[in-house]
Amino acid sequence: MENAILGEVHNQMGIDGAGGNAHAGLHPGVKLRHIRAFLDIAAFGSITGAAQAQGVTQPALSRTLAELEALLATPLFRRDGRKLALTEAGALFRHHASLGVQAFEAAANALHPGRAEAVIRAGVLPTAATQLFPHVALRFHALRPDSTLAIITGPHSHLMQLLRRGRIDLMLGRMPDAGEMQDMSFEHLYDDDIVLVARAGHPAQAAGLSLAATLRRYPVILPPHGAIIRRPVEALLAAHDLSALRPAFETVALTVGCGIVVQSDAVWFISRGVVSGDLALGRMQVLATDAAYLSGAVGLTTRPGPAAASGVDLIRQITLEIVAAGLHR
Repeated sequence: MENAILGEVHNQMGIDGAGGNAHAGLHPGVKLRHIRAFLDIAAFGSITGAAQAQGVTQPALSRTLAELEALLATPLFRRDGRKLALTEAGALFRHHASLGVQAFEAAANALHPGRAEAVIRAGVLPTAATQLFPHVALRFHALRPDSTLAIITGPHSHLMQLLRRGRIDLMLGRMPDAGEMQDMSFEHLYDDDIVLVARAGHPAQAAGLSLAATLRRYPVILPPHGAIIRRPVEALLAAHDLSALRPAFETVALTVGCGIVVQSDAVWFISRGVVSGDLALGRMQVLATDAAYLSGAVGLTTRPGPAAASGVDLIRQITLEIVAAGLHR
């Protein structure tokens, strides 16, 4: 349906997909709504997801995109399976369009000094949500009592979409994939292990079972597809001829995963930072995985631009101090 609507509007407006009807500079018909629609579609990789986020219909957003492509006389997306992928021209346009929207936001904020700093929006992934970020939040409040720190949690893909669209000012957690880092900046803080945890006194340890035997005998909880740590865990399973293993559950949520583990013999692949508190209290234990190095970088991901810059910089300084003091573990 998306292709049909785009094609209809292309025909109506005369876009030929090869750069015809080109204009010098920006066509006067291009509006801010076109740019915001384009950036949201690029962030979600589909018109359907962007339309749901904007609260508009899919046909309406398809027409907005088709109008923009016609006005620019350049296709911005190509079909890649079930997703829309940016063309080379689309990627270039997103870079400059994103900076342009941020500049407009900065101009609006400049009319009301201090308003943009009243609320700092931080996206926090599970690996940093349990130990590290509570320290950051409390220190930030002590230094900025007149500011509100809005904390948004959720899966990695969701927070990256919010960050790219300017709906959050920073993301704290595992490093995004290289393909997601266009127009983004990542500052490494520390490495966090991926561990296999079980309840205290789990029978697998007493029996001296191998990793493969443990995973075949007991219910397994894996990170969901789309979680940053899913792929290294799958690589570990493949190395032990367990690629066909069917997990009983999939989650990286502390409350759900911990509740299942401590009440059963289930075992859970999860970032150490998520369960560090339960490990310290002795509610869980780490089982050997025979993996020499199963970890990933944790840090701050930000997008360029002046929005909430001083607040973001303060969070950065606080986070560095807390990590240096070892309070994140």
